Amino acid sequence: MRVHVLGAGIVGLACAVELVERGHDVTVVDRAPGSGASHAAAGMLSPAGEAWHGESALHALAVASAGLWSPYAAGLGVPLHDSGTLLVGIDAGDRQEVERQAELLATHGEQVEVLDGRAARALEPSLGRVTAAAVLAHDRAVDPRAVVAALLAALGPRVVAQRPIVGPDATVIATGARLPAPYAHLVRGVRGEILRLRGDVGLTRVLRGWVRGEPVYLVPRADGELVVGATSEEHDGPPVVTAGGVRRLLDAATELVPGLDRAELCEALARDRPGTPDNRPLVGPTGDDGIFLAAGHFRHGVLLAPLTARLLADAVEGAAPDPLLDPRRFSLLEDRC
Repeated sequence: MRVHVLGAGIVGLACAVELVERGHDVTVVDRAPGSGASHAAAGMLSPAGEAWHGESALHALAVASAGLWSPYAAGLGVPLHDSGTLLVGIDAGDRQEVERQAELLATHGEQVEVLDGRAARALEPSLGRVTAAAVLAHDRAVDPRAVVAALLAALGPRVVAQRPIVGPDATVIATGARLPAPYAHLVRGVRGEILRLRGDVGLTRVLRGWVRGEPVYLVPRADGELVVGATSEEHDGPPVVTAGGVRRLLDAATELVPGLDRAELCEALARDRPGTPDNRPLVGPTGDDGIFLAAGHFRHGVLLAPLTARLLADAVEGAAPDPLLDPRRFSLLEDRC
């Protein structure tokens, strides 16, 4: 089949590569490949850390996709951060959050031990005065920029700035937080701000958690970079870096890891996460002939990319979509009126 993929973020590129590997004639259309949410993402492959109450079905999908990442990354020549995640909290309220997350994971069959501050600092000596922690041993991380670069290299000249004149047999819309009509109402932009720091603080695990109620994560890279994030804001305007967002992230990160006070602040970015009404992605047919969606991944785009690629390619080839992700679960009429 001749397939046009609109959008060259990590989801669109993963779908394109999967379709190429299945023998289809694929063109990816994007004026600025990899410059959207994928460029800002921290790259946590974290089913346990991302588990939420009422989202058991999404958690199962996350676990399934996480299981694909080792061979997927190896095929792309991209390393994984395999040291696990430490879920941490500073005060008594944060400790309750850590305990609640451990209890939630127990309902998914994962037994997670809650540690006191001394045990946490024995694992990560760079930590400040945390009151509680839990080891999420199977959560990992990857550098999304490296993944995007590898996918672009695999696709080569198939990635273009303008849509070809010759029409496709199928079109896959993977344009992140901004979908074209008549599908625009299916996603909304949720702004996230993210910082990149550089400094040798000795952090070996990904940190996730709360600092006096403020959520934060720190993702170390092998080259000494640390990615700091977790702001989330519903808004109507373009995503911009705010003074308040940067302050909250730096305050939380440096309280968790005091040595970051001496780190270099290299970059501050803001991008929109593509949210849906039920926080589940849109993967499959729209009901319009030959039009498919691979969108709405919210905070799970990197994690779900390999599984999304498989499910989307299956749908393009005629398979029934996963009902949890079927875009047709929402009305497409709103933008037609």
